[in-house]
Amino acid sequence: MPALDLAALRGRVPSDPLTRFAPSPTGYLHLGHVANAIWVWGVAGALGGRVLLRMEDHDRGRCRAGYERAALEDLEWLGLVPDVGPPGELRRGASPYRQSDCGEIYAATLDRLRECERVYACDCSRRDIALEAGDPFNQETRYPGRCRDRGLPQQDGVGVRVVLPEGGETFTDLRLGEMTQSPERQCGDLLLRDRMGNWTYQLSVVVDDLRHGVDLVIRGEDLLSSTGRQIMLGRMLGRERPPLFLHHPLIRNERGAKLSKSSGDTGVRKLRAAGATPEAVLGDAAWRTGLLDRPRPLAAGELAALFDGR
Repeated sequence: MPALDLAALRGRVPSDPLTRFAPSPTGYLHLGHVANAIWVWGVAGALGGRVLLRMEDHDRGRCRAGYERAALEDLEWLGLVPDVGPPGELRRGASPYRQSDCGEIYAATLDRLRECERVYACDCSRRDIALEAGDPFNQETRYPGRCRDRGLPQQDGVGVRVVLPEGGETFTDLRLGEMTQSPERQCGDLLLRDRMGNWTYQLSVVVDDLRHGVDLVIRGEDLLSSTGRQIMLGRMLGRERPPLFLHHPLIRNERGAKLSKSSGDTGVRKLRAAGATPEAVLGDAAWRTGLLDRPRPLAAGELAALFDGR
């Protein structure tokens, strides 16, 4: 059985959809990344679409050039070739597909948002917000708007937030169905740039998907909660028709937590060093994310067939 009803989706998805594979080079790729790549390349292939490769290295404190090089090598080893943003372009230097090279674009976007007078400076730390709300640190906490009316100058050393529109955002996930989210109740005013001067994921991913023309976003279920706020922010930036979204199952460890970059036992480079073949790694990841009923070798050229029952 195919993982999706492609016949139903074809009437809703553009005839030549552009999706993206966008790892953050804060560590080596692991089987969770491979699972995402299988869904991205597989669904794109089944729909006659294209894959864009983007490096989401907006967090300059954690991202490393060595991790980017390793990711490009691992993708090449797996046989996963992007149609847009080819690895060679990323290796040559400054690239529109590497977020750390696009600071001027994000700054210009922030200037546009300032014109709507919904942007303000914030000096709150994540820990301060979590303690004030009584929530565990490192879990999403609704920002209570503490700095909204303080009139802090927007300068180095302070973050920048935007007030999102009130009300709910309804969208249809191509796998999970209709969803309604209320970003104002989930996260409050959205952080666009942090106190260290890093552009946030929420801003950069919306700007990049708009400027790159991405109209189909395929990502893990852990990012489902971000969808409503990203649609809202995109609309504020002039994107009236948001991309379509598909959130796929995650690979989880024995404790039920999603795999992280610290999961050395599932790291692609470690598996390569142990003698695994690309087909074995792809097959294992496909099985772990529910696309195969048992582990078996799987070539990159077979990914589309996992989703297309024709």
